[in-house]
Amino acid sequence: MAVDPKCVGAESSSFTLRYDWKTLVLYALGVGATRNELDFVYEARGPKVLPTFGVVPGYPVLSELLARSGASLDKVVHGGQSVTAHGPLPPAGELTTRGVITGVYDLKRMTQVVFKAETRLEGRLVYESEWMLIVLGEGGFDGPRPPKSPIPKIPNDAKPLFVVEERVSPEQALLYRLSGDPNPLHIDPAVAKMFGFEKGPILHGLATYGFAARALIAGAFGGDASRLGTFHGQFRKPVWPGDVLRTEGFEVEGKYALRTTSSAPDEVVALFAGEATSG
Repeated sequence: MAVDPKCVGAESSSFTLRYDWKTLVLYALGVGATRNELDFVYEARGPKVLPTFGVVPGYPVLSELLARSGASLDKVVHGGQSVTAHGPLPPAGELTTRGVITGVYDLKRMTQVVFKAETRLEGRLVYESEWMLIVLGEGGFDGPRPPKSPIPKIPNDAKPLFVVEERVSPEQALLYRLSGDPNPLHIDPAVAKMFGFEKGPILHGLATYGFAARALIAGAFGGDASRLGTFHGQFRKPVWPGDVLRTEGFEVEGKYALRTTSSAPDEVVALFAGEATSG
């Protein structure tokens, strides 16, 4: 089924996520948090919440709105993601999330479907998220082009402010999927091969997103996650569990611009931009 450009404006149902400290810790572990980051994995310290946790309550919205768009799930890849966190979360609570399709863009040989979601805790806005999905093999319908990316270009001669390297655990995708994305592409070798990934199941793009956010929090904010207000991501290449991710951070156009490369092979797999809170 082809994407219907008339789906813009379609709204999702309201979805509820009841979470506790274990939900928060499971997410932190799923994006690579270690025993050196006790604030995010130990309930006696809160736990504190990584801002990118804001993607988790959006997963059911993603599923519903993709179906509303007419996109075939076997052609969809994650192209980009943004999350804005509006203050800290308590260690337990009930989140409600609603979303709306905000754009269908013509990439000639592909189509980009964008939706935005808002997540609230007892009526208070705690997260805004924007999801950019690419539908392969579709396009050329004379639709609008997508807006400019919020990720600034890193100058060729720029020197990084910080560099963080981490090896992705071989079991990382198995752990991350427990936070709400059970797509078999990330666990089943037969499904991965069907999609052309002969090396096996790939890591979730949003797990790489979390790894990069942790790198920024450690490298620029001294471990203080509350200083990261908005985090944008653009996914370029797949990452496999077992790869080494190298994230370099730069200051460009008033933002922290990040470039993440993978060791296997050595290539840019994603670009990110973080915006600090004003507080």
